[in-house]
Amino acid sequence: MRRPRRWWGRKSTPAKVETYTRWSFHFFGVIEILVIVLSAVERAGPRLATGLALAAVAHAAVCMLVASRSLDWTLARRAQPVRLLWVLALLTSVIAVGAVGLAERGPRGDAVDSVAGTVFSVVLCFGAGVIALGVRDRRRVVALVGGFALGGGVVSFPLGLPGLAALAMACSVLVGGAFLAFTSIFSVWLLNAVYALDEAKETRTRLAVAEERLRFGRDLHDVMGRNLAVIALKSELAVQLSRRGRPEAEEQMIEVQRIAQESQREVRDVVRGYREVALEVELAGARGVLSAAGIDSEVTGETAGLPAEVQSALGWVVREATTNVLRHGNAEKCAVTVRITEGRVVLTVENDGVAEATGAGPSGGSGLAGLRERLSAVDGTLEAGRAGKDVFRLTAEVPLPADGPAVLEAAS
Repeated sequence: MRRPRRWWGRKSTPAKVETYTRWSFHFFGVIEILVIVLSAVERAGPRLATGLALAAVAHAAVCMLVASRSLDWTLARRAQPVRLLWVLALLTSVIAVGAVGLAERGPRGDAVDSVAGTVFSVVLCFGAGVIALGVRDRRRVVALVGGFALGGGVVSFPLGLPGLAALAMACSVLVGGAFLAFTSIFSVWLLNAVYALDEAKETRTRLAVAEERLRFGRDLHDVMGRNLAVIALKSELAVQLSRRGRPEAEEQMIEVQRIAQESQREVRDVVRGYREVALEVELAGARGVLSAAGIDSEVTGETAGLPAEVQSALGWVVREATTNVLRHGNAEKCAVTVRITEGRVVLTVENDGVAEATGAGPSGGSGLAGLRERLSAVDGTLEAGRAGKDVFRLTAEVPLPADGPAVLEAAS
């Protein structure tokens, strides 16, 4: 049982919806076979039941193939399966005409007539519903369903079917075909909407990263642009003074050196501020992102008074762990806990997704390796792995400075 769950858990949400949609259309074919076979076995003889069953299997198989190819076409993965659509339409017409002919020219009896009527209506309904997948214009879909219903009624008259029976059969094909066609169109619309939302989510993430890079670039430009302009002016002034043999040239070069050193310090401050992460902000962001993703989140712990370097290191752990839960996991619940005990800050991130979906083990994963490097700078440790059936736990521990605030000791 674990392999199917792992296969399903590795899929993204849009891929899961696509798989569900595909197998729903395949299941339509199974329903068609069951309805026709059960009706034929119960009411017709063995030879007739076998022939109808083979016809139902052939029609359902073509419907499944057309549904799969049409779904790929709607997702822009292959060309429109025009030939397959015509093959399905022709096969549907042949089987439907054969069913009406069986009712009028075949063995006499109400049972045979009932089986023929079932085959006629079921084949036309499923044929119209599946062909609607390969048609993009809604007007053409309406024309398709109406044409199948009208054609079913018109074909019945030359074969001797009574007027009321032909009308009733045409109405049943219209209602059934319209329902299946609407189901097909709605399923495709829903699948495209899920993919569009997933793409929008990725776009929003990329825009957030780009915005942060622009902010960093603006800060760096403000620092370096001003200082480089001053350095250029003072260097030019020093050159002019040096050519004239003025002693003030040395003072200008000393000033240039001072500004350059000051620029280096300011650049380090900008980069440090860009890399530092506030733990409280990351916890709040994790709570909001997990809730928006439909994951039941619980974030507890006190972060007030923690040293800046400890908050920065643990903030990156929260960010990376939350990203892994959203990107790779199939979690329904996620708990983030921060506690202070025996002079150490312990951060625990636990979710009910499988371990393979939320990261590698304690010794694998480039993301976990990067976190270990950040934690090692503050003498911290990181452990990650299974903590029970389908439970993944990530634990980060960072020691507090010996001269930390008294409020931290009181909290422990």
